[in-house]
Amino acid sequence: MTQFSKSVFSPLLIVAALAGFSLSACGKSGEGSGDAQDDRPVLVTNPRLAAQSQAREFVATIRPRVESDLGFRVTGKVVKRFVQTGQKVKAGEPLASLDENDFRLQKEQAEAEHAAAKMVVAQALGDEKRALALRKNGWTTDATLDRIRAAAQEARGRLQRAERALELAGNSLNYATLRADGDGVVTQALIEPGQVVAAGQTAIRLAHSGELEAAVALPEDFAPLADKGAATLTLWSNKAKSYRAKLRELSPSADAASRTFAARYAILNPDSAVALGMSATLSIAANGAEQMMSVPLSALYNQGQGPAVWKVDVDGRLQLAPVKLVRFDSDAALVSGGVAPGDQIVVLGVHKLEAGRKVRVMTRETL
Repeated sequence: MTQFSKSVFSPLLIVAALAGFSLSACGKSGEGSGDAQDDRPVLVTNPRLAAQSQAREFVATIRPRVESDLGFRVTGKVVKRFVQTGQKVKAGEPLASLDENDFRLQKEQAEAEHAAAKMVVAQALGDEKRALALRKNGWTTDATLDRIRAAAQEARGRLQRAERALELAGNSLNYATLRADGDGVVTQALIEPGQVVAAGQTAIRLAHSGELEAAVALPEDFAPLADKGAATLTLWSNKAKSYRAKLRELSPSADAASRTFAARYAILNPDSAVALGMSATLSIAANGAEQMMSVPLSALYNQGQGPAVWKVDVDGRLQLAPVKLVRFDSDAALVSGGVAPGDQIVVLGVHKLEAGRKVRVMTRETL
């Protein structure tokens, strides 16, 4: 017989052998005791240790840990932009400026009001001093002294308001120049000269120098396992080298459109090859303490009570062992609990068996 014929008829030979053993057992049962009727042949195998889970891979983008959206704190017209996208800047370096004419006029007005308030205070203090001297000599009344004191107090209050207005005007003039809040790289410039911007409107996006991270979108079923295993990062530009990564941030809610959870993984051993905006692959392999076993798909048995397998005990009797299904592979299932590496589990005809029945163990090697 050819090799092809052997491969085709090998399952038929197994079934025929099991049927022959079954008929033989039935023939003997008429001559023997009732215990022989339960002595049914079954094909068994041993479960194998297997990896708990396969590594999951996700597309990642290299992003900075801190990225600022900088904007003017006052409204005005942009007259100049000092930086371009991709330019490196230092903390305090000017990025753009607004037209300062209105702000200078406001400051000059505040300075004039402040000078006038100082003069009023000086006059009020002099009046108060003279009124006290006149009252001491009995040449004026208490009512007059009280009015002069109230006027002096009001003058001091106006001076304080003028000082605050001058300070605010000076701040507004300073805010007309947008400066970098740290060392970094300009990743986006959203304004152009001649544009009128509102206070708080994003003008320059700055990626701060320092730690780099991998930004990924995790599916709902994997989000709870985001920090349960070892994560490695591989750049698309250099797949020969990998970097260790660790989960730093996971969004508590899913994106409304993609239904994925945004996650940030810190790169633990970056080098000069890792740059902003690069594409990478983040691989996450979960690791747990629970032992996983691989069993043939034909060994699984489920009658509405959950997955289980038939296990042959030391007395040669069948025992139903519930298991937890982890995942399906191409020709096997990964389960946890219920079985151990040395157990014998039935792999054919599991839907025709019952618990406690006496069986005879057969393996593929003994057929």
